[in-house]
Amino acid sequence: PADSAGYINYNARTYVAWNWKANGGTTTTNDASSTGIGTIDSVFQADDTSGFSIVTYTGTGSAGTIRHGLSVAPSMVIIKNRTGGSVPNWVIGQDAYTGFTGQMYFDTGAFSSNSGSFNNTAPTTSVVSINTDSTVNQSTKTYVMYCFANVEGYSKIGSYVGNNSTDGTFVYTGFRPAFVMVKYASGSGEDWIVWDKLRDPDNLVHNKLYWNTNNTEITDTTNRMMDFVSNGFKHRTDHVSTNGNGGTYMYMAFAEQPFKFSNAR
Repeated sequence: PADSAGYINYNARTYVAWNWKANGGTTTTNDASSTGIGTIDSVFQADDTSGFSIVTYTGTGSAGTIRHGLSVAPSMVIIKNRTGGSVPNWVIGQDAYTGFTGQMYFDTGAFSSNSGSFNNTAPTTSVVSINTDSTVNQSTKTYVMYCFANVEGYSKIGSYVGNNSTDGTFVYTGFRPAFVMVKYASGSGEDWIVWDKLRDPDNLVHNKLYWNTNNTEITDTTNRMMDFVSNGFKHRTDHVSTNGNGGTYMYMAFAEQPFKFSNAR
């Protein structure tokens, strides 16, 4: 087979891909000293309609700011070292749970209050702030940064508090989701869990995948089920990973049919 390890194209295995289109391959180079936007040079593709941009830059080892290309402040930022820095974690900043005063990683850990990644500074409408942590800004290392902004009727990044009930917490998004990711933020030991309507087209979704492991898809009819409803999602189980008592969870959701750009009449 083309992919002998089975990562993307092994014979007879099934795969899922989630795709966000930025700007069709058209990039913009930001020379920070010339434009006066940010302090670290960057190259980006950005799409305000979908609230998404892809940015590449080279670390300087000094705290600085990077132009993200959107006209609104991102609510979630994901950064990855591309050239093998000393700590090559995926780093996630988000405004839904204590803001950008710390970060999370794609592992089972809780939110960390370390200021080394985002310098305790939320993104603005033009730039993302980074500090000196090697995960985001090691000198001469190259990085990729994905920025997601909330778009009414299309995407929602937020947080909720669990109630430990099978009549679980309802999360209002303003649209019927096609994709939901949930991570337990106020405690450790739980995974980044993803559900989507193509793998599980019924209202009650069971089939989950983890972003932080290489596990195969799991059909869970006991512990981690949720309803995709017309204006959000509602938990139907009380598992600590998604709906524990008093736990705070961060989520990212995208619409099945974006209301804001619908042509319905």
